[in-house]
Parts: sequence; structure tokens; C-alpha cells
Amino acid sequence: MIVEPNVPLQPYNSFGIVARAQQLVRIASEADLHQVLSDPALRASPKFVLGGGSNIVLTGDVKPLVLKIEIMGRRLVEEVPKAWVVEAGAGENWHDIVRWTVAQGFPGLENLAMIPGTVGGAPVQNIGAYGVELQDRFHSLDAIDLETGRSFSLDAAQCAFGYRDSVFKHAASGDNDFGLAGRAVITRVRFLLPKPWKAVATYFDLERKMAETGNFTPSPVDIFDWVCAIRTAKLPDWRVLGNAGSFFKNPTVTPEQCADIIARDPKIVHYPMADGSIKLAAGWLIEACGWKGKSVGNAGVYDRQALVLVNRGGNANPVTGGEVMTLAKAIQTSVYERFGIRLEPEPVVV
Repeated sequence: MIVEPNVPLQPYNSFGIVARAQQLVRIASEADLHQVLSDPALRASPKFVLGGGSNIVLTGDVKPLVLKIEIMGRRLVEEVPKAWVVEAGAGENWHDIVRWTVAQGFPGLENLAMIPGTVGGAPVQNIGAYGVELQDRFHSLDAIDLETGRSFSLDAAQCAFGYRDSVFKHAASGDNDFGLAGRAVITRVRFLLPKPWKAVATYFDLERKMAETGNFTPSPVDIFDWVCAIRTAKLPDWRVLGNAGSFFKNPTVTPEQCADIIARDPKIVHYPMADGSIKLAAGWLIEACGWKGKSVGNAGVYDRQALVLVNRGGNANPVTGGEVMTLAKAIQTSVYERFGIRLEPEPVVV
């Protein structure tokens, strides 16, 4: 185990924000993490877990000990009549795992292609796209308690998945004594990929792809390729134009609230949910407030998708976390003043 001092974090966050870790340890195995926890000084230090850095906004140097998760590995755990169970290390690139499972003949994750980040971050955020959420394909995960050093496993119910939410985003307090925010490090994740496979293609963009190609019985590879093409056309590559993906959650409202908004803005993009609520497209709300393409300093709203905030300064004059959050708060104020809706950011602000 090597504790690296004063480590630049610009290469490790997808916004490309300049910041440093006072101390950083690379965790390539469970043994590395146990070694950190066996060191009295390191064990007592506050810790910050860093995966792919695709869902964070750094507003300054990171004082807690940074645990850079680099646990690799991928394998078929078992095949049962109704599903494949596939496992991946928390440090694996998410898109690479999606591509690998499809290529290996274990479909089910293809709708989640090209989501930036690592496998370990996927359950924390309960990532989702094009009609599929991680919880729909989740089997279990392994983690290590940073307080006790104990290894444990969780199934889907114990992860308490919600819309871009999980037990890993909540601290233990009061009635919620099982919150794991800041307390646990995910080391491995297992996916339950159902047999027989059935395409999930009810999302508008995928329906349009079927109509354009005349292919109404797409294969897993077709869905994978279509999702990659759709995301490439809509979203910037963070390696070229720094960003943290979708910056705000799509808000949900009651049917009555939606009807009130439609009466004022008939074109609002909305989707009925199974629980009777209505999900609104946050990108549409932002664009309706005139923010698409606008900037605050080097933080900008992407001109193809208003839901994405970008680093307009590049590596030479990169955006600061302060500029990103100033822009985000201005957008929140505009949307609330016009629609009475409070947008909630997806990224973690550090």
C-alpha cells in the first residue's frame, strides 16, 4: 500500500476541474482496503471514495483520504434456467462491462450503454437509461464497512433502490439506522440477467430507431448499438468536453400539478409513471427557461441537451466547481420561478 501525497485530481473527474487530494490510496483489491483500515492513522482519517469521478463536482482540494477504487475482474458466476449471474469488480469501467456482457451472450444491460463511471458507482446512483434501471438487473453486491472493516453483502431490497437513489446516499440517523453514506466501500457487483431475453424498446428514441430501420425485433447488439448512437448524438464525450452527464434529476409531480403546468405550457415533455405520478423532463424545463447554450464563466449549458452542464474552458482554462454550482443554482431559481418545481442535482458536490 502506498499513500500518495498531493495528487492532482483533474484526470480523475469527468468535469476536468482542477483540484488535489492531500492523500490518495489506490485500492486494487479488498486486501488493500483492509490494509488501510489496519493502519491506526489512516483508519481514523475521514475518507472520500472515488470511482470514475463522473458524478462529482469538486469545489476545492479534497482533505479527506481519497480511496481510489481500482478493483478489477469480470466473470460469469453461475447460469440458472432463468438467468445468468455476472460479477464485475467495482473499478471496472461501466460501459466496458456492458459491452462485454453483450459480446459474451449475457444480454440485459444494453440499454445502459455509454453511461460514464465505474461499476462500483452504479448501485450508489441506481443508474438508469432508456427504460432500464440498475435495480432491474441487480443481483447483489459485496462491500466493506469502513468503521469495522467487516465485509458484507447486500441484495436489492437491502440496497433500498429508488430513482437515482440507494442506501449508499443516506447517512444513518434516527429511523434510518442502515444508511451507508460515507461508511461503506463497494468492492464487487453482481447482475441478474434474465432468460429468455426480451428487448426493452418502448422509450421514444428506441421506437424511432425501430421505425427508421424497419427492425421491430431488435437483438441485444441492435439495442446496444442504437443506444450508443443516440447518446453520441445527444451528449458530449467528457474526454472532449468535460461534464458530469445529466446534472439534474427528472422531477416527479402529481397529475394535478402536471395538468396545471400543461395549461400554461402545453408542449412540456412528461411521462406517466406506474405509481400514478408524472415524470417531467428536466432538460425541457431548463430549455424552456432559456438556458440552453448559456454560460456562467467557463460553466455552460450544452447546446444539444440542456440537462448537461459542461466545461467550456477545456484543460487550458478549466471550469471551477464554484462556476458549475453558480450556474446550477441560477438554473434552479429560474425553473422554480417559472414552474414552481425544485430541480435536484444528481452529482455529489465535494
